[in-house]
Amino acid sequence: MSDPLIASTRSAASGLFAQSARMRVVSENIANASTTGKTPGADPYQRKTISFQSVMDENAGADLVQVDQISRDETPFETQYMPGNAAADSNGMVKMPNVNMMVELADMREASRSYTANTQVIKQVRELVSMTIDLMRST
Repeated sequence: MSDPLIASTRSAASGLFAQSARMRVVSENIANASTTGKTPGADPYQRKTISFQSVMDENAGADLVQVDQISRDETPFETQYMPGNAAADSNGMVKMPNVNMMVELADMREASRSYTANTQVIKQVRELVSMTIDLMRST
C-alpha cells in the first residue's frame, strides 16, 4: 500500500503538467489568432484543442491526469474582406483563423486556476509531512 500523501503529490503534479500543456496550447492559439495563409485561398492557422485522460498509477495508487491528444478544431473559417492581403482571393476575401479570443481567455483562466489549485495541494502535503516530522521529533 502506498502513502496517501505521496499519491496526493503525484496526482497534483500530473495536474500541473497537464495544465501547463493546456496553457501552451492556449498561448499558441492566442499568438496565431490573426495568422492567415500565405497564398490566395490558403487555409489560415487552425485552432488547437487539448484533451486529457485519467490514468491509474499502480505504484502510487492514485489516478493521474495526462494529455490524451492535441488536435485541430474543425470549426469552419470565417472570411473577411481584405483585398490588400497576400492571402486574398480574387474577390478580396481572406480566410481567418477559427480562434475565438473569448474562448481562449476563458480556457487560460481555467487552466491558471487549476494549476493554482494543484500547487496548493502540493503545498498542503508538504506542510503535513513537515508537521509529521516535527511530531516524530518531539516524542
